Amino acid sequence: MNKLLRISERNKFEVQELLPNDVFTRKLALYFQNFSDQTRIKILSALAIKDLCVNDLSKILGINQTTISHQLKSLKDQDMVEYRREGKILIYHLKSPIVNEMMMYAVKQLG
Repeated sequence: MNKLLRISERNKFEVQELLPNDVFTRKLALYFQNFSDQTRIKILSALAIKDLCVNDLSKILGINQTTISHQLKSLKDQDMVEYRREGKILIYHLKSPIVNEMMMYAVKQLG
């Protein structure tokens, strides 16, 4: 009953050797989880257009500053955004243009 149908045992082991480990798949799942949250998508979309501070993001998106800060922390922890300091204000921006490219790819697939 536990017999492979289409591949040999040798091929099975080749596939298993190339599969990412649990630590990596967990990190990958967390990374893509950011694209399943509407608030994070709005934040990422706004930051793809312009570098912004928490207050400006809050006003533009109509979301309270606490929620924006919490979501930015999650995005920062996943290396999707980073910030620079201008006096007392933190200005956030996308860490890599790849984030926007991934979102644009998804938009094209949906369109």
